[in-house]
Amino acid sequence: MIYVVATLTIKPETRAEFIAAATACIKETRKEPGNIAYDLHESVTDHSKMVFVEQWENAEALVPHRTAEHMKTFGRVAVKCMVAPPRIEVITPDKVDVR
Repeated sequence: MIYVVATLTIKPETRAEFIAAATACIKETRKEPGNIAYDLHESVTDHSKMVFVEQWENAEALVPHRTAEHMKTFGRVAVKCMVAPPRIEVITPDKVDVR
């Protein structure tokens, strides 16, 4: 299993447009094979920061996701809304031994 955490900083005046496009994308992504969870969150300290938290069965499930038509549609809107490129991290649920 893997997680993807994508942080996007958007222009405040594009918030409604961004959320509408993200909502449509999320609905379709949740139907994809290998997707376990796909959620959008808003920072409580900076309302221009939107954070996608995704959970996938494996990295292979991301391959078709990246080129899915709903991702292309969302990308065309998101690129107009963002002030900088997104920060994307792929992480594993493996725990770090902190003993």
